Amino acid sequence: MNGYPLSDFLKARPEVERLKAYSAPLEGRRNLLRLDFNENTIGPSPKVVEAIRSFPADHIAIYPEYDGLREALIANLSSSPAGLTSALTPAHVGVFNGVDAAIHAVLQAYGASGDTLLTTSPTFGYYAPCAGMQGMVIEAVPHELPGFVFPLEEIRTALLRTPRILMLCNPNNPTGTRLAADQVLELARQAQETLVVVDELYEAFTGDSVLPSVDFEAFPNLLVLRSLAKTAGLAGLRIGFALGHPDLVDRVGRVTGPYDVNILAVTAAMEALKDQDYTNSYVREVLRARNWIVSEMTHMRIKHHVDGGNYLLVWPRRSVEAVEAELRAAGILVRSMSGKPQINGSLRISIGTTEQMQRFWKAYVAIDSEL
Repeated sequence: MNGYPLSDFLKARPEVERLKAYSAPLEGRRNLLRLDFNENTIGPSPKVVEAIRSFPADHIAIYPEYDGLREALIANLSSSPAGLTSALTPAHVGVFNGVDAAIHAVLQAYGASGDTLLTTSPTFGYYAPCAGMQGMVIEAVPHELPGFVFPLEEIRTALLRTPRILMLCNPNNPTGTRLAADQVLELARQAQETLVVVDELYEAFTGDSVLPSVDFEAFPNLLVLRSLAKTAGLAGLRIGFALGHPDLVDRVGRVTGPYDVNILAVTAAMEALKDQDYTNSYVREVLRARNWIVSEMTHMRIKHHVDGGNYLLVWPRRSVEAVEAELRAAGILVRSMSGKPQINGSLRISIGTTEQMQRFWKAYVAIDSEL
């Protein structure tokens, strides 16, 4: 570093210069109990691991191929208990380097300077910087208190102003706020000139997906985001999907590279989609663990909030910073929500297995010393 200020030539676009980048503290997390980023806490299916271990070495030198991946996702969705009302084709499915990349692509393809991104508050922190990169105006409607209820009437009113994009995290991270599928479709029907993006990363833990009931021919302005990170344990490989009308998926795909998703991620995704029983078993265990920890917190009269998703919020009696640091010292990672509207002073706790939550609870009771 020479200490000289950056020349005007080397400065980025004004939108980027004003941007506060989204950052997540992801270093030094190995070999700890990871209850901080809502990941799968036990790892992927053994079939996924075996497929990666047996991957032909010479294929690493070849650009990835995606034949069959979109079809595998459609088959997986069709075989679920809820099924699909309308037939999907590969053209309805976009493949991305994680849902983060899909979010970025949506905002890049459809967001222009001065356009409005409508969403709720608080919500997933990556929406705002992606919108900021495009110079968009962010309108974040607070959830209704108590209970972090979805602000349906306020969103309906805001849609009358025709924002460019409505971003719905459903269930919402970090509040767990849920919106029924028919209400999501009602909003999309009302806002036919607004792109409605539904981030369904945590849907498996709630069952509120619009996919079983949506007909994308009737809702060409609706895009649904899905991932294999939270349930199937593929967070480290980065793979996500966007489902919608083929014309919409095509436009979003135009701003991505031709080989953004690596071949090992494709291989793992194919195996994970075939081994849905493993994923279902993990989801069931998380729901059992969620019921157990909520029962314990209720019994001990700990202030907490839980709704959708594989996470909950808890308000320690001691300072958030102290409790978070002492849990880390005990080998347990949680996420501070300090500074976030409505949930300042809370910790977000990811929910793993019952055994993992029992380990967390034993440490938490000892650390939050006023218990």
